Amino acid sequence: MTAEPPACRLYLITPPHLDAAAFSLPLTAALAAGDVAAVQLRLKDVDDAAIRAAVHRLQPIVQERGAAFILNDRPDLAAELGCDGVHVGQGDAPYAEARRLIGDYRIVGVTCHASRHLAIEAAEAGADYVAFGAFFPTTTKDATAQASVDLVRWWADVTTVPCVAIGGITPENCAPLVEAGADFLAVSSGVWHHPAGPAAAVVAFAHAIAEALPRRAVWTAWPDTV
Repeated sequence: MTAEPPACRLYLITPPHLDAAAFSLPLTAALAAGDVAAVQLRLKDVDDAAIRAAVHRLQPIVQERGAAFILNDRPDLAAELGCDGVHVGQGDAPYAEARRLIGDYRIVGVTCHASRHLAIEAAEAGADYVAFGAFFPTTTKDATAQASVDLVRWWADVTTVPCVAIGGITPENCAPLVEAGADFLAVSSGVWHHPAGPAAAVVAFAHAIAEALPRRAVWTAWPDTV
């Protein structure tokens, strides 16, 4: 019998600049260390050839571990290269265009920053998940919005569409997000720059999530009592 995956799972995001051959080693270590639901390839300021080369090198590693391989920004290349899905920001292809390009049976996730309105729009259009953040200070990207834990709690109360929490998340600060109902924790530097290495980071996240999940029942009971 296969164990049920935890109610909150890791969603790893690659550094925006990487050497795919060298990065395959820490990626493999992270995936082998514990539960990872997805890996998003997020490359910035590179040409299509570099994206294709990185996908060809990294996608098999991710998929062989049973995780989804998500490409950032580019639904056209995600469809061409057989990725499991695409993640689009508010400045990228609109959801409808991403869905048209990638088809009905692959994942389309949408950045919604700290906006309830954008999240509801994305969910009603058919997005497979919405992403909120940043929740904490982050050096990985320029955060355009500050999201609150209350936003995650509200989302978990009003819809079953999964939400991804992103932005400065570490094993030390993730508990409130898990308790509030986040389905996925999107992490980049919190894993790749962990002082003990990516594998140790994944293990630390697994422990933090497991400790926080029992307290999550408090929030999931709210809709029946309001």
